[in-house]
Amino acid sequence: MAPLATTKMSSKGQIVIPEDIRRRLGLKTGAQFIVVGKNDVVILKSIAQPSMAEFDQLISDARKQARKVGMKKSDITAVIQKVRKQK
Repeated sequence: MAPLATTKMSSKGQIVIPEDIRRRLGLKTGAQFIVVGKNDVVILKSIAQPSMAEFDQLISDARKQARKVGMKKSDITAVIQKVRKQK
């Protein structure tokens, strides 16, 4: 189990993530998070831009899925044109 730490919220609603946790997770200044809150639980999930290698893999996976269901480039073009006309 991960080590536990406590923190306080400031009058501005800010919280400090303890240094040992920031270091262990590799969090740097400007890191972004998704925040989910329900009842008495608040979850912070760090988000980061994928690397070019990760992005290339995502594109490759998306293309494979599209081919698997029979999607063509013309299908995508048609949807884009339809959406643009709706604006």
